[in-house]
Amino acid sequence: MDGTKRVNIRSGMSVAIVLKEDQESGRLTDGIVRDILTKSSTHPHGIKVRLMSREVGRVKVIH
Repeated sequence: MDGTKRVNIRSGMSVAIVLKEDQESGRLTDGIVRDILTKSSTHPHGIKVRLMSREVGRVKVIH
């Protein structure tokens, strides 16, 4: 599924995000979606979410 479309992401889903500080390296962080922060239906760099661990980043992979 595509992490750039809000419709593909739901609270409780397992995803991999890239944190702001990891954007250069591209390191991914796995977690469960707590909140969807992006209001628009799409975003070219990925929908911004907050994980259950309270980390915030853009969705790159939906598991």
